[in-house]
Amino acid sequence: MRLNDVKPQKGSKKRRRRVGRGIAAGQGASAGLGMRGQKSRSGSGTRPGFEGGQQPLYRRIPKLKGFPLVNRKIYTTINVEKLAALPANTEVTLESLRAAGILTAAKGPLKILGNGEIGVALTVKAAAFTGQARSKIEAVGGSCEVLG
Repeated sequence: MRLNDVKPQKGSKKRRRRVGRGIAAGQGASAGLGMRGQKSRSGSGTRPGFEGGQQPLYRRIPKLKGFPLVNRKIYTTINVEKLAALPANTEVTLESLRAAGILTAAKGPLKILGNGEIGVALTVKAAAFTGQARSKIEAVGGSCEVLG
Protein backbone atom coordinates (compact mmCIF):
# COMPACT_ATOMS: atom_id res chain seq x y z
CA MET A 1 0.00 0.00 0.00
CA ARG A 2 1.27 3.44 -0.95
CA LEU A 3 0.18 6.96 -0.09
CA ASN A 4 -1.28 7.46 -3.57
CA ASP A 5 -3.51 4.38 -3.04
CA VAL A 6 -5.20 5.89 0.04
CA LYS A 7 -8.73 7.16 -0.57
CA PRO A 8 -11.89 7.58 1.54
CA GLN A 9 -14.20 4.63 2.07
CA LYS A 10 -17.04 4.23 -0.43
CA GLY A 11 -20.05 6.31 0.66
CA SER A 12 -18.20 8.36 3.28
CA LYS A 13 -17.82 11.46 1.09
CA LYS A 14 -21.07 13.13 0.01
CA ARG A 15 -21.22 15.96 -2.50
CA ARG A 16 -22.58 19.26 -1.21
CA ARG A 17 -26.09 20.37 -2.14
CA ARG A 18 -26.10 23.19 -4.69
CA VAL A 19 -29.14 25.27 -3.86
CA GLY A 20 -30.82 27.94 -5.94
CA ARG A 21 -29.92 26.35 -9.32
CA GLY A 22 -33.39 25.86 -10.83
CA ILE A 23 -36.50 23.89 -9.92
CA ALA A 24 -35.23 20.58 -11.32
CA ALA A 25 -32.44 20.53 -8.71
CA GLY A 26 -34.98 20.23 -5.85
CA GLN A 27 -33.89 23.36 -3.95
CA GLY A 28 -34.45 25.98 -6.65
CA ALA A 29 -35.78 29.55 -6.53
CA SER A 30 -35.82 30.35 -2.79
CA ALA A 31 -33.12 27.76 -1.93
CA GLY A 32 -35.02 26.48 1.11
CA LEU A 33 -34.99 29.90 2.84
CA GLY A 34 -38.70 30.64 2.52
CA MET A 35 -40.29 33.39 0.51
CA ARG A 36 -39.39 36.86 1.77
CA GLY A 37 -37.79 38.66 4.67
CA GLN A 38 -34.39 39.41 6.11
CA LYS A 39 -33.45 35.76 6.60
CA SER A 40 -34.04 34.93 2.92
CA ARG A 41 -31.65 37.60 1.58
CA SER A 42 -28.05 37.05 0.55
CA GLY A 43 -25.24 37.83 2.96
CA SER A 44 -25.19 36.90 6.61
CA GLY A 45 -28.29 37.16 8.78
CA THR A 46 -28.50 39.13 12.01
CA ARG A 47 -25.98 38.85 14.83
CA PRO A 48 -26.83 36.65 17.84
CA GLY A 49 -29.13 38.46 20.28
CA PHE A 50 -30.43 40.98 17.69
CA GLU A 51 -34.18 41.56 18.05
CA GLY A 52 -34.90 43.76 15.04
CA GLY A 53 -34.07 47.03 16.77
CA GLN A 54 -36.04 46.29 19.95
CA GLN A 55 -33.83 46.61 23.04
CA PRO A 56 -32.38 43.09 23.28
CA LEU A 57 -32.85 40.89 26.34
CA TYR A 58 -29.20 41.02 27.37
CA ARG A 59 -29.45 44.85 27.60
CA ARG A 60 -32.89 44.91 29.28
CA ILE A 61 -32.20 42.50 32.14
CA PRO A 62 -29.82 44.42 34.48
CA LYS A 63 -32.37 47.25 34.70
CA LEU A 64 -34.59 44.92 36.70
CA LYS A 65 -34.15 44.81 40.49
CA GLY A 66 -32.64 41.96 42.45
CA PHE A 67 -29.41 41.42 40.52
CA PRO A 68 -26.35 40.77 42.69
CA LEU A 69 -23.27 42.99 42.52
CA VAL A 70 -20.57 41.35 40.46
CA ASN A 71 -17.56 41.91 42.76
CA ARG A 72 -19.34 42.34 46.09
CA LYS A 73 -17.13 42.60 49.18
CA ILE A 74 -18.13 40.18 51.92
CA TYR A 75 -17.36 41.31 55.47
CA THR A 76 -17.49 39.68 58.88
CA THR A 77 -19.82 42.11 60.66
CA ILE A 78 -20.25 42.89 64.35
CA ASN A 79 -22.24 45.58 66.17
CA VAL A 80 -20.72 47.93 68.78
CA GLU A 81 -23.07 46.51 71.46
CA LYS A 82 -21.07 43.23 71.32
CA LEU A 83 -17.84 45.18 71.89
CA ALA A 84 -19.25 46.70 75.12
CA ALA A 85 -18.55 43.40 76.96
CA LEU A 86 -14.77 43.78 76.44
CA PRO A 87 -12.57 45.40 79.13
CA ALA A 88 -11.46 49.03 78.66
CA ASN A 89 -8.42 49.94 76.50
CA THR A 90 -8.48 46.57 74.69
CA GLU A 91 -7.16 46.34 71.15
CA VAL A 92 -9.98 44.88 69.04
CA THR A 93 -9.12 42.95 65.86
CA LEU A 94 -10.71 40.05 64.02
CA GLU A 95 -8.29 37.61 65.68
CA SER A 96 -8.85 39.00 69.20
CA LEU A 97 -12.65 38.74 68.80
CA ARG A 98 -12.33 35.10 67.71
CA ALA A 99 -10.02 34.37 70.64
CA ALA A 100 -12.51 35.99 73.05
CA GLY A 101 -15.33 33.84 71.61
CA ILE A 102 -17.42 36.82 70.47
CA LEU A 103 -17.03 35.77 66.84
CA THR A 104 -17.19 32.13 65.82
CA ALA A 105 -16.61 32.32 62.05
CA ALA A 106 -14.77 34.79 59.83
CA LYS A 107 -16.24 35.23 56.34
CA GLY A 108 -13.87 38.05 55.41
CA PRO A 109 -12.40 41.31 56.73
CA LEU A 110 -13.98 42.85 59.85
CA LYS A 111 -16.62 45.58 59.58
CA ILE A 112 -18.01 47.37 62.65
CA LEU A 113 -21.71 48.30 62.57
CA GLY A 114 -23.38 50.92 64.76
CA ASN A 115 -26.27 49.10 66.46
CA GLY A 116 -26.41 49.39 70.26
CA GLU A 117 -24.44 51.40 72.83
CA ILE A 118 -20.85 51.18 74.01
CA GLY A 119 -19.51 52.46 77.34
CA VAL A 120 -15.81 51.51 77.25
CA ALA A 121 -12.91 53.07 75.34
CA LEU A 122 -11.44 50.59 72.85
CA THR A 123 -8.79 50.65 70.12
CA VAL A 124 -10.63 49.07 67.20
CA LYS A 125 -8.72 47.89 64.11
CA ALA A 126 -11.06 46.83 61.28
CA ALA A 127 -11.33 46.96 57.49
CA ALA A 128 -14.45 49.19 57.58
CA PHE A 129 -16.68 51.16 59.95
CA THR A 130 -20.14 52.60 59.49
CA GLY A 131 -20.42 56.29 60.30
CA GLN A 132 -22.55 55.63 63.37
CA ALA A 133 -20.15 52.98 64.71
CA ARG A 134 -17.16 55.30 64.31
CA SER A 135 -18.89 58.18 66.11
CA LYS A 136 -20.03 55.93 69.03
CA ILE A 137 -16.54 54.48 69.55
CA GLU A 138 -14.85 57.90 69.41
CA ALA A 139 -17.52 59.49 71.68
CA VAL A 140 -16.46 57.27 74.61
CA GLY A 141 -12.75 57.99 74.04
CA GLY A 142 -11.90 55.01 71.81
CA SER A 143 -10.09 55.06 68.47
CA CYS A 144 -10.86 53.57 65.04
CA GLU A 145 -8.11 52.39 62.72
CA VAL A 146 -8.90 51.27 59.16
CA LEU A 147 -6.78 48.33 58.03
CA GLY A 148 -5.76 48.34 54.36
